[in-house]
Amino acid sequence: MLKIAIIGGGSSYTPEIIEGFITRHKSLPISEIWLVDIEAGEEKLNIVGALAQRMVKEAGIDCKVVLTLDRQAALKDASFVTTQLRVGLLDARIIDESIPLSKGMLGQETNGVGGFAKALRTIPVILDIARDMERLCPDAFLINFTNPAGIVTEAVLNNTSIKAIGLCNVPVNMRKAVEKHVGHDDFLFHAIGLNHYVFGQGVYVNGKNIMNDLLPKLLDDSEFNPKNIGDMPYLKEHILSLNMMPCYYHKYFYVAKEMLDHAIEDYKTVGTRGQVVKKVEDELFEIYKDENLNTKPQALENRGGAYYSEAACELINSIYNNRGNHMIVNVRNNNTLPFLPEDAVIETTCIINNSGAFPLSIESLPQSIQGEIHLLKSYERLTIEAAIEGDYGKALQALSMHPLTQSGQILKETLDEVLEAHKKYLPQF
Repeated sequence: MLKIAIIGGGSSYTPEIIEGFITRHKSLPISEIWLVDIEAGEEKLNIVGALAQRMVKEAGIDCKVVLTLDRQAALKDASFVTTQLRVGLLDARIIDESIPLSKGMLGQETNGVGGFAKALRTIPVILDIARDMERLCPDAFLINFTNPAGIVTEAVLNNTSIKAIGLCNVPVNMRKAVEKHVGHDDFLFHAIGLNHYVFGQGVYVNGKNIMNDLLPKLLDDSEFNPKNIGDMPYLKEHILSLNMMPCYYHKYFYVAKEMLDHAIEDYKTVGTRGQVVKKVEDELFEIYKDENLNTKPQALENRGGAYYSEAACELINSIYNNRGNHMIVNVRNNNTLPFLPEDAVIETTCIINNSGAFPLSIESLPQSIQGEIHLLKSYERLTIEAAIEGDYGKALQALSMHPLTQSGQILKETLDEVLEAHKKYLPQF
């Protein structure tokens, strides 16, 4: 029996992962998909779960979709577990964005104060899930695309015995941008960095790295930017001197003032990204309620985060079938980047087989990028310690280190507001 447990099964992304499993059913013969959620998400679970059942029935495959609030039943004897959860739901995300923006700092889901707050709430929950897995499905792979994906994956790998691999759609979108200019998909895309801070180091076509020729074309391409980030241009001279392809989250660091001004303007007018997403999700679930709907609706593309679930399905397929293909995932460093601890989690191109994900070796990185990655990794590791220990001092240290926060009394006030706003989700503090 091949059983998949999806933690956060009431997510609006669920139709995409169900579609991915349906299209791969011949090579990935899943017999049971368990969609599990919490009481607060039960209504959405029932709506999207009913759609998932209709999709499977329409596809005519032999697979049972089970909806449950019983996480332990869902995990029992699972082969793979995916996590796509949001502790505190979208209301918590809106708070994460609003508090720093009200103080003149970036309010963003995975960067700065927002990403830090999400990590504090998420890490204890994910570790609780992983400890259940140790008892109920110790040989299962945990495929995590709960944000901040790199931090969450590192917390699991370094505090439990579970085989965890982190996943993000950002490298998928980067590869698709490259494919548009190369004209085909027969190339090796070698990426390296951290989750939401990953670079394309090389694009190899017939063994030759074409990054020198490709990078100027990407920087001139208006479609290189996703809808939910904005079209603020990079400083070309900066990126060309690095000779590495940035991901779109680098804009928060490399054109920080412009991105912050844009975010504050949105906050004062249309609302935070979380508020926008909440409206999109409300509309999606109204669509999902249609009992005649039995395929993934086109409207899901407006949600953002495209290809998350597609990547998860492909990763599971690659592990199950021992494919030996390349994917960009979050894994232990294991000296891939010698300036980071071996047990740090990085995001990089890996060979995927039935034992997991194994990083390719890389050329040395520019000194400036090494420094940036080292600083952010130090922030991430302190954040994990703070989340597990409930240590206020480490929490303040971590926030002080992040390049997108301020320092001094305003940062302490911001941390205090975050801890108070999310008090019921942060018993460790």
